[in-house]
Amino acid sequence: MEFIYGKQDFITRQRGQENCYLLTNGLGGFSCATMINSNTRNDHALLMACTEAPNHRYNLIHRLEETIERNGKELHLSSQEYLDAKKNEEGYQYLSSFSFEDTPKWIYHIDGVEIRKEIAMAQGKNLIAVKYIIENRTRDNIKFQVIPHLQFTKKGEKLEFQKLQNIIFSKEEIKEIQEQKVKASICANGHTVFFTTNGEIKLFSQKYIKGLYYTYDECDGRTKDGNTIINHSIIKEVEAEKDAVLELIYSLEEVKESADQIIKDLIAYRKELVSVSKEKNPIAAMLVKSANQFVAERTSTGGKTMLAGFPFFEDWGRDTMIAMVGCCIYTGQVITAKSILRTFSKYCYHGLMPNLFPEGENKPQYNTGDASLLFLNAVYLYYQKTNDLSFVKELWITMKEIIAWYKKGTSYGIHMDEDGLILAGHGLDQVTWMDVRIDQILPTPRHGKPVEINAYWYNALRVMNEFSMLFQEESEYAVLAEKVKQSFCKKFWNEKKNCLKDVLCGTNAEEQIRCNQIWAVSMPFTMLSEEQEKQVVDTVFEKLYTPYGLRTLEKEDPEFCATYGGEQKKRDMAYHQGTVWVYPLGAYYMAYLKTRNYTKEAVEKVESQLKVLENAMRYGCIGQLPEIYDGENPSISKGCFAQAWSVGEILRVYYALQQEKDK
Repeated sequence: MEFIYGKQDFITRQRGQENCYLLTNGLGGFSCATMINSNTRNDHALLMACTEAPNHRYNLIHRLEETIERNGKELHLSSQEYLDAKKNEEGYQYLSSFSFEDTPKWIYHIDGVEIRKEIAMAQGKNLIAVKYIIENRTRDNIKFQVIPHLQFTKKGEKLEFQKLQNIIFSKEEIKEIQEQKVKASICANGHTVFFTTNGEIKLFSQKYIKGLYYTYDECDGRTKDGNTIINHSIIKEVEAEKDAVLELIYSLEEVKESADQIIKDLIAYRKELVSVSKEKNPIAAMLVKSANQFVAERTSTGGKTMLAGFPFFEDWGRDTMIAMVGCCIYTGQVITAKSILRTFSKYCYHGLMPNLFPEGENKPQYNTGDASLLFLNAVYLYYQKTNDLSFVKELWITMKEIIAWYKKGTSYGIHMDEDGLILAGHGLDQVTWMDVRIDQILPTPRHGKPVEINAYWYNALRVMNEFSMLFQEESEYAVLAEKVKQSFCKKFWNEKKNCLKDVLCGTNAEEQIRCNQIWAVSMPFTMLSEEQEKQVVDTVFEKLYTPYGLRTLEKEDPEFCATYGGEQKKRDMAYHQGTVWVYPLGAYYMAYLKTRNYTKEAVEKVESQLKVLENAMRYGCIGQLPEIYDGENPSISKGCFAQAWSVGEILRVYYALQQEKDK
């Protein structure tokens, strides 16, 4: 699926800055900027390299300033806002089109000159290639110039000039069969970037560029400005009525590839992902490519992991267990799924899966009550997709330990009560996905018996019983599951509201209508009657459904927050108090299909409703699905512009629809 944008989409700079591209390298590194070639965030970068996968990331080549000179007149192709508006680059005015499918592409037209630009990032390397095709149809010679803006800072940090070591620049000319190229390197702050180009490198005195304006950071209460350093330009002279090609390749290793080969390899790689997935729907096929962008190596464990979201998040246990089902298992990335599950199994401690993995001397953090139960579900869904019982056997000891620890009790107040239900959380610990804590404030305290944790618990017991029978082992999982079912149906059902209580805790939180109840219907094994499940789905549709996600709290609730934004505390207070999240939408559609018995009409309705997501994928991060939207009017994507479990859960729905069609 190719997303194409024309001048109507960037009539103004603000419109042009609404959308961005994202390229990733499977290490945690990425390349990202707006479609008009401006940086609106500190985390935007042409080359955000990762020196130790997946979280040691450095903003090395922040952006490229691009100009064209003809008859002594210089014009910008690049765009960028500055605190001092007089410095603004307005190149978007010459941008004719932007497109993205596998690589971002730009086409500029300036009075008889056409410039085509394409970039690609290599998989498994910190390497970015930029290619320009310059067609000069005028009777004048022109000069095309690129000025790399450097930062060499840790991701998220602001470049402070006094802390930056002097940049060391070296170059040598190398001769190839067809043309002469320049091999060079840039060294600063302990990092060396190698690059090659077929253009002319012109060195000049180091200049500090101050006051880049990051409008999307300012609206989130983050630092609104940034700085860069420039010390050279790359020039390509193009004679009248001639064409020319300029390429730049930046890498943390010696560069051996050509820009054309890097572009070709990336396109082939992404197309193969779709081929393996066998996905036929064009929207889903694009999401298959997008899903792979979250998969990364993890140096500290020697296995694969999943980054929760770009540009902010790292890899977390809960997010990975949810996202990997759609992003890996159902897309045919079986080897990746096995690597992730093995890694988590290795780090299981007292029945808990790590929510954060170790970095350096740090130990894993285990503050999650659902990741372990979701791990068991992921193993079950993996088996259903592959019939690979030998791999389940490999994980079997860990799986049994999880149940044992949940029964007798483990950290963070997680333990089974006398009624068979799971209690979780105490003090200031937040162990469900609604886990925001602001100093001593818990905006969504869910200590007690959360509805989704207990839905996962019952599902886990049934999963364990299924495998016990396959392994011909005697167990009491079925007996305990039945006890849980009886307690759950008796204590969680809210007869007045035709839905489930959110958490059994003895406070008003019990009566709040939240999206967490949908997982009590969508899991492989569930407890409610068919009529109750249908009522839950209908209540969720009435109170929480939007085309872009589910509200985390109904609008009629006094604690409902209509908008998400502003400084950190304000954002956190609204995060789970009505804000629309994309990822629960997957569970809603799965529950809807289930309660409608997967009829032809139900399948067609879900397919119809999913079509609006093509528009969501055109906005924000192109081809991706975001983390959240405002609760009142979900129209502008917020939070992470690309979120793993959003993509994974929607892919899970597309997989289910395809399964029905193939019957």
